[in-house]
Amino acid sequence: MAMKITAKGIATKSKNGKVLDVYFHFIDFDGTNIGKDLQEINTDDKELIEINVSGSELQNSISSIEEAYLKLHLLSYKLVLPNSLNLDGLFSILPNVAWTNKGPIAVDEVESCMRESRLNMNDLYIRSLDKFPCLTDYIVPNNVRIADISRVRLGAYLSEGTTIMHEGFVNFNAGTLGKAMIEGRISSGVIVGDGSDLGGGCSTMGTLSGGNNVKISIGKNCLLGANSGLGIPLGDNCIVEAGLYLTSGTKVELFNEKNISEGISKASELSGLSNLTFIRNSLNGKVTAKYKKNNVSLNEELHKND
Repeated sequence: MAMKITAKGIATKSKNGKVLDVYFHFIDFDGTNIGKDLQEINTDDKELIEINVSGSELQNSISSIEEAYLKLHLLSYKLVLPNSLNLDGLFSILPNVAWTNKGPIAVDEVESCMRESRLNMNDLYIRSLDKFPCLTDYIVPNNVRIADISRVRLGAYLSEGTTIMHEGFVNFNAGTLGKAMIEGRISSGVIVGDGSDLGGGCSTMGTLSGGNNVKISIGKNCLLGANSGLGIPLGDNCIVEAGLYLTSGTKVELFNEKNISEGISKASELSGLSNLTFIRNSLNGKVTAKYKKNNVSLNEELHKND
């Protein structure tokens, strides 16, 4: 039997009737129910909507704002994994919106709203101008800590035990597959395995710009050092030294378990291998990778997040 998805949401509209966002308060994902159904709503700028799709239709490109928000909700509710949906058309469909403490407002209407707020001694303020809202305006994930909610977009996939510190950032269609410490950047399309630690200011290459078509992933129990960067997929138990930016074309000398050189190759040729430590020689600047049984482990007390 084909998978069926029913989603009911509240669409916010601008004064001229354009849909700004959709909050899905109820989703039936092939028998798994999330949220509660609503029967009516009594505001002029809100409308109840319902979407019914099959699993195969999730692989179609996005043709409406309602479909876009449904797919972002499915990701953040962890009903589907990052990179499992067709998100083509997302940026062209989503409008740029003024995200305020009073909800979304159309960009061409926000100036008059701000003026009205000042005249009436109200407290309207703009948090961002963006196509994407922050995750917690729609979904609050269980057993997750987020120090700065503005740095996590709707569409982020956050597993229980994830801790995101103030400098951490998680884009849509990206996230963590287990407990993780995030003090760096998880770009769109990037997934991080259980027990991994992304150090302060580190970066992962996404697929939204720069012509990078490789999906970056980080395996289990890995460590990206502070201010490091990653442009290849990592296997399990890997370490990238602090400050080292490892791109696919970086020349790396590989040493085996006996510390014998196996030659120089591009970092991309080491993609997905486990138990590697990447470091840069401080005397000659050469990048090396050594097979080593690394023991990266998170502080369990920091990641209970009950």
